[in-house]
Amino acid sequence: MDKMMDSPWVLRIIALFLAFLLFFSVRTELSPLNKATSNEQTDVIRDVPVDVYYDNENLIVTGLPETVDVTIEGPMALVLKAKGAKDFSIFADLSNLLLGEHDVKLQYENISEKLKVTLDPATVHVNIEEKVTQEFRVDPEMNKRLIEEGFILKEMTANPPTVYVTGAKSAIESISYVKATVTGEQGLKQSFTQEAAVKVLDRDLNKLDVTIEPEIVKVQVDIAEYSREIPVVLNETGQAAEDITINSLTFSPKMIKVYGRKSIIDSLTSIPITVELSKITESKTYEFDVKLPDGVTKISDKKIKVKADITKVEQEEQQKTPASTEETPPPIEEPDVTDESTPTDKNTSTEESEDIDS
Repeated sequence: MDKMMDSPWVLRIIALFLAFLLFFSVRTELSPLNKATSNEQTDVIRDVPVDVYYDNENLIVTGLPETVDVTIEGPMALVLKAKGAKDFSIFADLSNLLLGEHDVKLQYENISEKLKVTLDPATVHVNIEEKVTQEFRVDPEMNKRLIEEGFILKEMTANPPTVYVTGAKSAIESISYVKATVTGEQGLKQSFTQEAAVKVLDRDLNKLDVTIEPEIVKVQVDIAEYSREIPVVLNETGQAAEDITINSLTFSPKMIKVYGRKSIIDSLTSIPITVELSKITESKTYEFDVKLPDGVTKISDKKIKVKADITKVEQEEQQKTPASTEETPPPIEEPDVTDESTPTDKNTSTEESEDIDS
């Protein structure tokens, strides 16, 4: 390489090559074609709204994009003017099309003819359908895990209870759910009212492109402590007094509503009431306290009324004694006729004999 660089011919050839390269480079820059090319510019205008012309009172169009990207190419001055002013429009004319699916070419207007315009997308697939309005019932929903343990969701009501949904006939026919979702913090245990947005979904829980009137409803959420009615059972303990016979014990109420955690309340089968028979001394109504089972926070009735029907043995004997006296009176002692009459007769006969002798 050192020998080649020291050779004058090699240096001459390199210099000649560089001279030719510089010549053609300058010539290209000064040519008219390059001048025209260097004055042109390409730019992309993104998210240009798409207008659509059709009978929007009776028809619904689906599949049409809301915006498109517009690429303009041409003289720099015109490109900059179009991009800055944005006074052009992109539209789809569907006014002469029938119901059904169509491939429609998007059009533009108010753009200089000297500019080359490219739309992305340039052609769209649209579906023209009949517009339908139908009334649907709103189903409020809420995550039940937000409710405090021991409380339950009693009821949820929406106001208004129904909404009007307007959309394409196929969309209306595919509606499976009209929901209003209520949110909240963990540990809910009081009723409340909340505004919720209405959602229209198909059976796969996909949101449908429809119009909802009204879009917001008020949802009343009723939360209450968990409760259940459980039967009362009497547990008799001890013995009644010897002179008392208990004929029957009737009590009320028969059922008691208990409140508390669901797992505990559901495990209860009865509420036992202990009745001490030795305390039953007469026929009347007694009151006995209801003992709260473990895990129960409150009950509807704190006392149970027990009506006792008894019979006292002493009373029965006193009633029976007079009755037996009347039925079998004691025997009446009569004078012994034989014993009394004999002496009398003797005395009489003696006296009569004495009178005869005399």
